[in-house]
Amino acid sequence: MSSSKFSILVFLIIALSFSSIHVGLAARHLLQLPPLPPMPNLPALPPLPPMPNLPALPPLPPLPNLPALPNLPKLTLPPLPSLPSMPKIPELNLPPRPSIPPATTSP
Repeated sequence: MSSSKFSILVFLIIALSFSSIHVGLAARHLLQLPPLPPMPNLPALPPLPPMPNLPALPPLPPLPNLPALPNLPKLTLPPLPSLPSMPKIPELNLPPRPSIPPATTSP
């Protein structure tokens, strides 16, 4: 269901973007252009200089010890109340449906 909503949304966005006359004329103009000349070959780039060596960083000081947390009392919840039993629905004894006599046709 969500994929169909997504596809409808995408279709509407595409339809709205192509609904402008200027966009349609620009697309037609691009389709009617002659083929473009091939791209010229670019010269090779010079190699990058090597990375300088960074000095070694001093070691970090140790972290201080955290105090111990006190023990928390255990949380106990009261028991959930039981649901009352549902009353029985009385059975309905319906009378039989009357039969409809067939329609008689006259010759």
